[in-house]
Amino acid sequence: MIARSYERNVFINCPFDPAYRPLFEAIAFATADCGYHPRCSLEVDDSSQIRIEKITAIIRDSRLAVHDISRTQLDRGTRLPRFNMPLELGIFLGAKSFGSREDREKVAIILDTDRYRYQKFISDIAGQDIRAHGGRTDEAIREVRDFLSTHREPEVFLPGGDKIVERYHRFRADLPGMCGAMHLDENRLNFRDLTGVIFIWLRNHAVTGTPQCSAPSGTFKGIGEGPPIEPRNYGPSPGPIPAHRRGPPEPARGRHGPVSRAPR
Repeated sequence: MIARSYERNVFINCPFDPAYRPLFEAIAFATADCGYHPRCSLEVDDSSQIRIEKITAIIRDSRLAVHDISRTQLDRGTRLPRFNMPLELGIFLGAKSFGSREDREKVAIILDTDRYRYQKFISDIAGQDIRAHGGRTDEAIREVRDFLSTHREPEVFLPGGDKIVERYHRFRADLPGMCGAMHLDENRLNFRDLTGVIFIWLRNHAVTGTPQCSAPSGTFKGIGEGPPIEPRNYGPSPGPIPAHRRGPPEPARGRHGPVSRAPR
């Protein structure tokens, strides 16, 4: 498993409704496959913590972020749009502008369905380099991979976006069997379940570097080599996943808040 740290934490700010779920899973997978730790407000169930406090705590603990502002349509029930994603983007940008020296090193990618659509509903972020995924999981993975690759150590090279897309589809094909072996409902995975299954799959499908690839300052490293993904607390490998296999270690209490199942 990837060790948590400020440099490796990636705050994922996106919708949580069922329609967006495929993109959410793809972004979480790409983040982990690039050697980072996906974080979001769903990661811990703690009803004693106020939601906005949980979000600001995760933002404080994360140098990197993926913000998807594509959900602008009206809610069917209220006939109003939901502004959670722009709000959390604003908190992140505020931390970067007014926070500590460490906070000012924060970096983010902003995603939308179309690269210039934001000008019609959130023009104040003009000048930001918005990336378009067109509502497609494969394109979201490529954009996230390209963003994260620029923030890895100089000696670490990541496989290209197409390779991570291929690996994501293999993961999706394996997911029903993994969930069955672990007595999980594929359609009811919470965030901890999802990231736990992703880390188990990545451990068993590590990508290794090739001798002909070398970085300017050292030897090529691929996903699964060295620090990016360190197998820990997942039981024996390789082989079938036993039903009793444990997920990733429980996050520290008091830093994060409750799992919210309300749509965003």
